[in-house]
Amino acid sequence: MRAIEQEIRELVTKLDAWSLAYHRDDNPIASDAEYDRALRLLRELEAENPHLLSPTSPTQRVGDKPLSEFQSVVHKMPMLSLDNAFSGEDLKAFEERNAAKLNLSKLAFCCEPKLDGVALSLVYEKGILVRAASRGDGSVGEDITHNARTIATVPLQLSINQPPPVLEVRGEVVIPRAEFAKMNERLIERGESVFQNPRNAAAGSLRQLDPRITAKRPLVFMAYSVGYSEEAQLPESHRETLNYLNELGFKTSDLIELAEGWEAAEAYVARILERRDAIGVDIDGVVVKIDSYDQQNAVGFVARAPRWAIARKFPAQEEVTRLIDVDFQVGRTGAVTPVARLEPVFVGGVTVSNATLHNADEIARLDVRVGDEVIVRRAGDVIPQIVRALADRRSEPLPKIMYPTHCPDCHSVLTRDLDEAAVRCENASGCPAQQKAALEHFVSRKAMDIDGVGEKLLHQLFDAGLIKNAADLYSLDLDTLANLERMGAKSAKKALSAIDTSKKTELPRFIYALGIREVGEATARNLSTYFGSLELLSKASRDALEAVDDVGPVVAARIHHFFNYEPNTVLVERLLDAGLHWESASNDATGDGILSDQTWVVTGKLESMSRDEAGSLIRRHGGQTAGSVSKKTDVLLAGPGAGSKLSKAQSLGITIIDEAGFLALIGEVPL
Repeated sequence: MRAIEQEIRELVTKLDAWSLAYHRDDNPIASDAEYDRALRLLRELEAENPHLLSPTSPTQRVGDKPLSEFQSVVHKMPMLSLDNAFSGEDLKAFEERNAAKLNLSKLAFCCEPKLDGVALSLVYEKGILVRAASRGDGSVGEDITHNARTIATVPLQLSINQPPPVLEVRGEVVIPRAEFAKMNERLIERGESVFQNPRNAAAGSLRQLDPRITAKRPLVFMAYSVGYSEEAQLPESHRETLNYLNELGFKTSDLIELAEGWEAAEAYVARILERRDAIGVDIDGVVVKIDSYDQQNAVGFVARAPRWAIARKFPAQEEVTRLIDVDFQVGRTGAVTPVARLEPVFVGGVTVSNATLHNADEIARLDVRVGDEVIVRRAGDVIPQIVRALADRRSEPLPKIMYPTHCPDCHSVLTRDLDEAAVRCENASGCPAQQKAALEHFVSRKAMDIDGVGEKLLHQLFDAGLIKNAADLYSLDLDTLANLERMGAKSAKKALSAIDTSKKTELPRFIYALGIREVGEATARNLSTYFGSLELLSKASRDALEAVDDVGPVVAARIHHFFNYEPNTVLVERLLDAGLHWESASNDATGDGILSDQTWVVTGKLESMSRDEAGSLIRRHGGQTAGSVSKKTDVLLAGPGAGSKLSKAQSLGITIIDEAGFLALIGEVPL
């Protein structure tokens, strides 16, 4: 029994360390497959020995039984709001007010991005998470512990040997924009209603009575302060406290800076505003706080806000314009999506003339009409969308928007399942719009990454009858391409070279490129890892497919149907006959090689390979790859155009290598 207890303890310690490295440090030290195997073993051991199950075990993040209602929680310290500043002059006035109270001419501020998410309070007793609560009205919130436990970046146990009796940690729950887009894509694929923005999605996820739903949402908790505490030896400044929280196991912003005086704080605001779209999560400003706790205590509070902090707000990302028309576009899966054509309007740093309306249910919910004034929102890289129709501004009745009954492209009758919001064209093999979209997906960067073969060329080839599907790309010749309008011999040679290069690929990329409905990058990689070969995957039963992580009954049915539908099997056979190949999935990362025990980050534009290909080479030679630079990074592979990652690597003293040096190091030519 002691041996089993020890094995469980070691598995928990190992999984916690891997999770911290992945979620807090953006520096994975174990493969997904390795993590999944360890988690499955832990789950099996705990099932066989339930008396050894701890509430802090990684297995307890999956979600408990649904609740019937939320319980109220009184915050021991109110969760206050912040006053706003809309200009540098406002920030100057903020400093002058507080400096006068402190008899100082200039103040030291801690500046950090203001996350546009949902506030969350976490209470730890002796280092163990005992309660999570929403902000509510600032004084009373709701107990959402069951949901907070499912968030990977919420520590179930603090990384400290002697934790204080009570420690409350406060922060923001957000959904990264890239994950939000993927989540909405999956919803669209299933014909379900989409979320309006990441903040609403995060808020809705935290208020689920069933935590199993929350567990499926890509939520991230980022700590920004300590609230109530008992006998805690806290640092003397806000900046040091954020470092302390990071050491406890919490994810904090890596964009925090100290600023001497309001002018330096305003310069920081300008830098963050310029980088807004590249940060990865929605932010709506910068929080500027007096760094010293002694000074904070000296200036105190007003009714519902601290005097020592202010939110320097960014320009609005919503504007009013007019809807002038609606077009209906057919996507790769046959879903017919309405696209709003707008009077051009400058919003979120760009001119917007198109916005998505998602589906028929969304049009009905908005009750939007052609001719309406509408509020348009753009946040980061998210496709602009209509937030609301201003119906009260209609000067006359406007007709409702009618969804088409036939495909706008092939004129087939459209269908809609009772449990779906999407209206679809089922003529996949005969609908030009779907065929073109499938080709675009196949050559895309995350699929086969065929550089130089873009949308315009694909449409030109398709419309000329030279290609109908992906396999036809590998039959093209120089004369055919060179004779196309606006092509020429040089561009033709480049396109053919890219097509030929794509023949050597990776199994996850190939699976993703096939465009199987609801099979994204992550699912494709899971399928590749589980089955190891395309042959085994193509012959798998639905039950076998459901055994794969992230594959449920619906996705399993999609995959099974794809590989049992003759036109698809013919396509796959033609692609393989054309020479597409890959190494065994098990050889992607050897764990042993010249780069063993090294963590690499790739940035900038590489000349002879894509960044994804460089990552594959790193893993093949025993290294690990990460998405961002941290103190755990060993080497940065930097190409032309490297930006903030290069600067951070230089500041941390991390080894920096260029593409030529990298290829010389591994002794290989690029994929």
